[in-house]
Amino acid sequence: MTITELPFGSWPTSITSESVVSAAVRLGEVRVDGTDVYWSEGRPDEGGRTQIVRRATDGTRTDLLPDGMNARTAVHEYGGAAWWVRDAVLYFVNWADQRLYRIAPGGVPVALSPEPAVPRGDRYGDGAVGPDGATTVAIRESHPVGGRGAIDVRNEIVRLSAERPSQPEILFSGTDFVAAPRLSPDEALLAVVTWDHPSMPWDDTVLRVRDLATGTDTVVAGGPGESVQEPRWQEDGSLLFLSDRNGWWNLHRWTPRGDIEAVIEVGAEIGVPAWQLGSARYAVLDDHRIVFARWRDGYDGLAMRHPDGSVTDLELPFSAIAAVERADQNAVIVVAGTPTAEPGIYRITFAGSSLELETLRAPRDLGLEPTDVSVPEPISFPSTDRTGAPRTAHALYYPPASSRYRGPDGELPPLLVIIHGGPTSQALPVLAPSTQYWTSRGFAVADVNYGGSTGYGRAYRELLRDAWGVVDVADCIAAARWLADNGRVDPRRLAIRGGSAGGYTTLAALARADTPFSAGADHYGICDLEALAAETHKFESRYLDGLIGRYPSERDLYRERSPIHHIDRFRSPLIVLQGSEDAVVPPNQSQMIVDALRERQIPVAYLLFAGEQHGFRRAENIRKALDSELSFYGQVFGFELPAAERIEPVTVENLRNDRGQEHR
Repeated sequence: MTITELPFGSWPTSITSESVVSAAVRLGEVRVDGTDVYWSEGRPDEGGRTQIVRRATDGTRTDLLPDGMNARTAVHEYGGAAWWVRDAVLYFVNWADQRLYRIAPGGVPVALSPEPAVPRGDRYGDGAVGPDGATTVAIRESHPVGGRGAIDVRNEIVRLSAERPSQPEILFSGTDFVAAPRLSPDEALLAVVTWDHPSMPWDDTVLRVRDLATGTDTVVAGGPGESVQEPRWQEDGSLLFLSDRNGWWNLHRWTPRGDIEAVIEVGAEIGVPAWQLGSARYAVLDDHRIVFARWRDGYDGLAMRHPDGSVTDLELPFSAIAAVERADQNAVIVVAGTPTAEPGIYRITFAGSSLELETLRAPRDLGLEPTDVSVPEPISFPSTDRTGAPRTAHALYYPPASSRYRGPDGELPPLLVIIHGGPTSQALPVLAPSTQYWTSRGFAVADVNYGGSTGYGRAYRELLRDAWGVVDVADCIAAARWLADNGRVDPRRLAIRGGSAGGYTTLAALARADTPFSAGADHYGICDLEALAAETHKFESRYLDGLIGRYPSERDLYRERSPIHHIDRFRSPLIVLQGSEDAVVPPNQSQMIVDALRERQIPVAYLLFAGEQHGFRRAENIRKALDSELSFYGQVFGFELPAAERIEPVTVENLRNDRGQEHR
């Protein structure tokens, strides 16, 4: 095959914005009911709605939700665990009204929860049908009539009839947050994870067991300095749960006698931060074998704990596991992806010392040659903590990749530094067309796991305590400079991009006089920390206490860390993308930064997407956002876009030259 020389950034590619969304789905939770497997699919080409799919034993797939229904909950705004299934009956929370519904085989949706006094005032999620099949328990998040925003939102555990409409019975309340309500096999006990402001669920949580007959609680684990999650009752009455008491989210067991023992202790993270409800990172097979996912050195993987307590890694290609679910006594179902394939759904069967892998829901075939795919390389590089002391940070580096094009001799590629959201989250080493969209055009990408990211233990996660806007920015700058100093990328064409918390880091990095970045893309990011502290939703309304400091006593620090107060330092062009209905980062955050840059004549482009919330779900908006950002970089860095794609140029106000370097 002939290799053509073209400037980096301008390479034609089959990974267009259309291919990114065409037939794309976001695979979510998976459930097993008898021999049937169920999973959720977020579908951009259906307006971003979440459909529930059932796969029968013969491989037949059936969409279960009728048109107009969307299995998505607004609990904590981020949702998760919006559906569950028992004896072929599906229970789900419908996005439009947030009520809990039931669909029996061949039937129509029937609302089980009452109509709230205020539209979407009662939100349900993270439920399960009780062992007897007659009731279901779930979280209820209530937004009362005339409420004062986050102050008056109540989160509690309720029980409803699993068969007909009923009034919810409150089983647990009194803490700011609740998650993972799980009934014991005899339905006498309720396990629940709780936490209170200002903690987040990856900081300090408490696992409680409530005796439903007496209303008395037993604190199983957790408290200051310990995060507990994913409780699972066992048939013998013991309770498994994940805890980071040893510095890593590992597996432990509690017995009604009050004993706690470590079941799996590894220097890796089994748990993940509970941004969404319903994580499933381990499954118990018969004879006490446990299959679990674990993050180590930036990559995810599967392992097995054997009855004798030994642990072995499973020889599988997966690098990111979204869910692990028990299928039967010798098998699990996983939602997992690899560096060269998007997430799919697989059955893993263990037969003696061997295993069999069956594909239940294959990932898309993007028609790529192996050399078209950029495989991430874990890199570590020197950075500093909030005091300036040296330490090591981490990232996934994606080099440009194409089977048909290369850059000119002597030219280095532009770099996109990507900052994940959260900020307590992580970069995922799995094939993402939205990343390959850039690498296949000649961009290099660094997906940074800055201090505060998950996957490297609690101590690394806590590097961001009181240091947001400092440690994350230092690591992103350090990654860019390290790659430039090592001759991998062009130091004159360094760009930074991120969404939500990553959007804040983007703005904070650009608001430094010594920034190395000559362009930036802010996706629904935060520019004014004071405004966010006053306006955001309940789940994150005290998040900044741990990331910045208490407000208003630390008001000066909030102002110092807010990019909006350092507009005089901005020199580099910026593109801003925002959803009009974002309840997490309100649109006024984007409008403030755009107005300020306009006033100072700094090059800026702004796109407001009507009807979008926190993150873009509709196919047409995902396409527009990608193509507009590419057009922006083309104008700033001075390269042409592939003519065949007919990308509409985005308007960059105040851009008066061919290369944005002059604006630094």
